[in-house]
Amino acid sequence: MTTGSVADAYFEQMFAASDDPWSMRLRWYERRKRALLLACLPREHYRSAFEPGCANGETTLALASRCERLLSCDTAQGAVQAARQRLAGIDHVRIERGRLPRDWPAEVFDLVVLNELGYYLDAADLQQVAKAAAASLSDDGHVLACHWREAIEGCPLDAEGVHRLLDQHLGLTRVLRHEEADFILEIWARDPRSVAQHEGLRADPGTV
Repeated sequence: MTTGSVADAYFEQMFAASDDPWSMRLRWYERRKRALLLACLPREHYRSAFEPGCANGETTLALASRCERLLSCDTAQGAVQAARQRLAGIDHVRIERGRLPRDWPAEVFDLVVLNELGYYLDAADLQQVAKAAAASLSDDGHVLACHWREAIEGCPLDAEGVHRLLDQHLGLTRVLRHEEADFILEIWARDPRSVAQHEGLRADPGTV
């Protein structure tokens, strides 16, 4: 582990070498994880979502089908270019360049997705991100975080540290935790009711 958030130059180098530096398009691990991420979302549709650290837009493309509006951003210009190309023609998705926590948008979202992002930030920056996410979240909103569990050289945090800090500083109720050998996926909400409870289902889901 190291101190300080990872610099922009690291990500620019990654995208200078490839438009898919983590093989998000090709690897079954990444495709399965995206499918699981979508399946875990408590709501079928979201009005407005924010996805910082969008990389080349593979997860952005998956999220687009569940959102009326989606704002995604990345700190690397190469990533922004790749994501804009991937999402070309999808009018309700906007891709911008921005670095967190400095460039958190002044908008309200009912979904914030922190996917493979947190361990590139140091604890101080991640705490600011958590507070910004909570402040921008609607009353019925969700924050989803998903992170690779192996330590990454040069990163100030690992997945357990990221999720522990998010849980401490979001000030929301954790409504889902999925844990595998490879990654952790969690969702927090203002409203702790389950999917079935939101739909008014009784104990037997076959009756209403």
